[in-house]
Amino acid sequence: MRPEILNPLFAEVTALKGIGAGLAKPLERLGLARVVDVAFHLPTGFIDRLPRDELMQADVGRTIVIQLTAASYRFGGSARAPARVQAVDAHGNHVSLVFFGGNSGWAKKLLPLNEKRWVSGRLDQYGQDLQIVHPEVSETAESGGREAVYPLSEGITSKRIAGFVDQAIERAPELPEWIEPSLKARHGWPNWREALVRIHADPADAKARERLAYDEVFANQLALLLVRGEARAKRGRALQGDGRLRNALKLPYAPTRAQARTMGEIEGDMAQTQPMLRLLQGDVGSGKTLVALMALLVAAEAGAQGALLAPTEILARQHFENLGRMLAGLDVRIAILTGRDKGKVREATLMGVASGEIDILIGTHAIFQQGVQYRDLGLVVVDEQHRFGVAERMMLQAKAQVPPHLLVMTATPIPRTLQLASHGEMDVSRLDEMPPGREPIQTTVISEDKLDAVIDGLGRHLAAGKQAYWVCPLVEESEKTDLAAAEDRAAKLTARFGDKVGLVHGRMKGPEKDAVMARFAAGELGVLVATTVIEVGVDVPNATLIVIEHADRFGLAQLHQLRGRVGRGGGQSHCILLRGSGLSETSRARLGLMRDTTDGFLIAERDLELRGAGELLGTRQSGEQTFRLATPDSLAALIAAANADARLLEDQDRALKSERGQAARLALYLFERDAAVGLLRAG
Repeated sequence: MRPEILNPLFAEVTALKGIGAGLAKPLERLGLARVVDVAFHLPTGFIDRLPRDELMQADVGRTIVIQLTAASYRFGGSARAPARVQAVDAHGNHVSLVFFGGNSGWAKKLLPLNEKRWVSGRLDQYGQDLQIVHPEVSETAESGGREAVYPLSEGITSKRIAGFVDQAIERAPELPEWIEPSLKARHGWPNWREALVRIHADPADAKARERLAYDEVFANQLALLLVRGEARAKRGRALQGDGRLRNALKLPYAPTRAQARTMGEIEGDMAQTQPMLRLLQGDVGSGKTLVALMALLVAAEAGAQGALLAPTEILARQHFENLGRMLAGLDVRIAILTGRDKGKVREATLMGVASGEIDILIGTHAIFQQGVQYRDLGLVVVDEQHRFGVAERMMLQAKAQVPPHLLVMTATPIPRTLQLASHGEMDVSRLDEMPPGREPIQTTVISEDKLDAVIDGLGRHLAAGKQAYWVCPLVEESEKTDLAAAEDRAAKLTARFGDKVGLVHGRMKGPEKDAVMARFAAGELGVLVATTVIEVGVDVPNATLIVIEHADRFGLAQLHQLRGRVGRGGGQSHCILLRGSGLSETSRARLGLMRDTTDGFLIAERDLELRGAGELLGTRQSGEQTFRLATPDSLAALIAAANADARLLEDQDRALKSERGQAARLALYLFERDAAVGLLRAG
């Protein structure tokens, strides 16, 4: 069965009846760009709509369906005032239908005066009056019953989503089975299409959800195994350095045992014709950059080129400056290329890479875009602060004459239970000790009630000539939340400390953001107020204090990354975690762990226990694979089962030509489409 059978599912979402260009935009905000996305947009629960012909006090708190007649309008004078429609049932009982947002025109269109409409919503009491807030309104008869509740975007109701889901499932074909038969029978799982129908009918259907979650994890594991096999099957180039550059490198300290061990593993890998596929895990400050530099120098000694890919322009420029200082005086030519580089500067860099004049190219994704040609690319180093998928890894290989060696670095320690999910096709090295001279960061948890005292302490810190970060969870104030906002905090700190305060956040344009960062790095600013945009790519040794507001709202891995912005120079550094009131037990345990340890690997394991794998994997900053269906308590078992099943299939049928192999191809297209296109088209 060929992948073309899935074409109806991979059509644009506008292929569904009732979806035009206007509705496609709010659907896109939900991540629903294709029909298959709609099919896998699962309900979060259900509501039972009770059919009624009369409004009754006994139904307060319930969701009802009733025919009403609009009697009068009452609209406020301001844009924020709610629009109210006074309506009556067939027995003359009154109810107020409330629409927030001040859209009186919308209310009038939905409920014309003296015309009957079917109204559905939760009946509540406001003072002595009955009311329904934001009801659903229809001209056709509503019979009530159970209705799925879906994640929504502005302008879309659950009922409309349910209609689109029905259309999407109609397009889903019956497919052959890709799960090993005894495994499926042992768990009592339904077929994949039946599971899809059942989970939309009842989100509490454990077997249906487990089956679909397994499918997703199985496809992920199979893709990783196939990528590894694809790379291992191709003959690469053995790179053996003579040590002339590495021996000439003047290091500020002797490498740790972990660094030396890892350098040996990498050097051994690169000496083989089989391309290296290695993941380097290292905690904040463990010295990953030095290990990466040594690998790049092995390539340069062997006459090949190296490329270092960073996720942000800030981090790319930081790597360029740091490596430039370390390589000063050595016969190694390095350059940087980002999306911002234009004109003659860009042309000169491209010519140097193509001619081989440049030994090491550092940059963002721009270094692998069309038009960038390498004379002899032998090693790719990826500083992975985001998910770097299998499809992108294949794109990197295409830039070399033969498959290059690949080293992927992550500063977020990955729990061993999750390693298979993200990097199952890679060998793993761990930097589990710190270079000498790094003092542990002293962490203190303080109530937000003592904010004024913290600001006073910040003043003393600045008076001593030191710098500080102040991290907030939002950019600007919001009526819907009480979380601290970076813009508001920057304004208040500026009122106290004047022009010593700078502000950066993700909504700022790159040059503007970089300019503020550069002023902070140069010591022109004493305090950098920021959102989590500073989680990566900032290295200011004189910054020895970081304050994190509403720390209880962050995950452990993210708190650990933020704390790693300080402690990069000599002397003691401090981290203050400002907490809110009324902490949950999980939040209390999380902050307590941050106070008691700086061991990133221990923190990652505890983060898995406290938040669950699903939440951890869904955090983009963690750099991990994102699964839509697997639950925290089932993920580890699913990964183990899926990895074993995928390995069995790969052993039996490397080319995926058997009946089960052909079915597995379809699973890859359904759940790992980008990887599948690159892996399977040729086959």
